[in-house]
Amino acid sequence: MRTAAAVPIATSDVVNASTIDVARRGWAARFRAGGIDSPELDARIIVGHALSLDHAALAASGARSLSPAEATAIAALAQRRLAHEPVARIVGIKEFWSLDLRVNTATLVPRPETETIVTATLAAVAARGPRQRALCIADLGTGSGAILLALLSELPNAFGIGTDLSPRALAIARHNARRLGLTRAAFIACDMAAALRAPFDVIVSNPPYVASGDLATLPPDVRLFDPHLALDGGPDGLRFYRTIAAAAPALLAPDGVLVVELGAGQAEPVAALFAAAGLAPSPARPDLNGVPRALVAGNCR
Repeated sequence: MRTAAAVPIATSDVVNASTIDVARRGWAARFRAGGIDSPELDARIIVGHALSLDHAALAASGARSLSPAEATAIAALAQRRLAHEPVARIVGIKEFWSLDLRVNTATLVPRPETETIVTATLAAVAARGPRQRALCIADLGTGSGAILLALLSELPNAFGIGTDLSPRALAIARHNARRLGLTRAAFIACDMAAALRAPFDVIVSNPPYVASGDLATLPPDVRLFDPHLALDGGPDGLRFYRTIAAAAPALLAPDGVLVVELGAGQAEPVAALFAAAGLAPSPARPDLNGVPRALVAGNCR
């Protein structure tokens, strides 16, 4: 039996949608046809953001008529998504470790796999003593502050310093810390650990780790919208791991721990770099997709 071909939904039909529900369903169909991975969710978020409605209010208002101005505002945001701009960049906020974090063009959008770094760090901290103890944390290349602020939300007596080369990234990290009430964080402009002084109980980092030659092969939502400064890890993707390996042994307290995010296939070479620097790496911890993602290394001093 032959099935009927799907009828493309014209942009004009969606722009002229009569109600919130019609607009949401119409844009979800357009997103699906455009190859967007999560069309229904993205349409709901974009329509809600354009109308300043949370999930519950959006569901309760589905039958409400849209004004032409509202339909146009939704369409403007939806067209950005069709151009593969990530939803988090469109709405300016991304949830990470149950924290709502602001992002801008100078920061990466925090990704779910990076939560593996937080989980691995908390486990390493707990293995060395009570989580309530005073700790000093450094987050190298902090971006939006995601990893550092997630850790501070779980470690009530910890203090953290985030570093970044980008003043605009540091501005958004400071904003996130203030908005979340995590005043135990400070932020410094420098290249990775260049301005830091020992000792630190914990050093964490999600460094740039994409090999320079692979940048052009990244998905469009990453290639076109993430800052290349936060992606480019040099010819082999390991440039910043070398920097971290050189700095960490002197910066870590005697029982300190280093935790870094890894790209695919980087567990063995990064572990070798750290071991050669006098650190003691453990087997990499996988993310939810089974990719070795978090490398934990102790100080051998």
